[in-house]
Amino acid sequence: MEYLKLNNFIFPRDNLVYHNLKFGILLYRIDCIKFMDELVSKYPNGVFDTIFADPPYFLSNGGITCYSGKIAKVDKGSWDKSMGVNKNHEFNLEWLSRCQKLLKPNGTIWVSGTHHIIYSIGFAMQQLGMKILNNITWEKTNPPPNISCRYFTHSTETIIWAAKNVTSKHLFNYQKMREISNGKQMKSVWRIPAPEKEEKIFGKHPTQKPLKLLEIILLASTKEKDLIFDPFAGSSTTAVAAIKLNRLFVGCELEKEYIDLSIKRIENEISNKKQTLFV
Repeated sequence: MEYLKLNNFIFPRDNLVYHNLKFGILLYRIDCIKFMDELVSKYPNGVFDTIFADPPYFLSNGGITCYSGKIAKVDKGSWDKSMGVNKNHEFNLEWLSRCQKLLKPNGTIWVSGTHHIIYSIGFAMQQLGMKILNNITWEKTNPPPNISCRYFTHSTETIIWAAKNVTSKHLFNYQKMREISNGKQMKSVWRIPAPEKEEKIFGKHPTQKPLKLLEIILLASTKEKDLIFDPFAGSSTTAVAAIKLNRLFVGCELEKEYIDLSIKRIENEISNKKQTLFV
């Protein structure tokens, strides 16, 4: 098997669909658990400074929502179908346990989710001995209306920020967060719109996160040249944020449609970065 080097770590070339070593980007088309198992066997003491994960929410079970003023199904694909409460939790334990092993001793992980999975995520973190640092509420400024009129409008998602374990000395760029928050301590409720139009010019992912959200996450918990991992890369918003902020990125994604979308977004951001560097 052939390998390539990034930030003093060796990564396999197998299943690598895009790479740019100058900007520190590796994107794989592979099941994240298989990929992580291979890395754990080589680096049992960790590789990544920070992980951002946006796992399946298991929402694609025939429900409906409102999109652009019209009724639309929420079925996103087979990858988002529920396997039942116990199986869903087993899956969360499987990928989280591997993420924990791949974090450096003082590394942290951010996991986003709605009420459908976030309680499982939090419980799994406790079972694994992680230290939960914060419970971030992302308040969407423009959520879709609740067309059934039987619930409050779903306008938030939760992001759990956790350290590898209770002895971790996690990085928190307090002053940078205070600067972003107009000189005040940043609170755990973030009001951020859904992805802007320019973030979807090459297409869209059904659970795409806004670039601003990932920028705050990376600015809060990483330094330049830190190595970031996203096991469920989707349309690679994490990669775009990493390029913009001079971080390094490794990601996994299975769906070819989103791999193609990711590559377009990554190359566009690299082009923008080159123009900025030239200026």
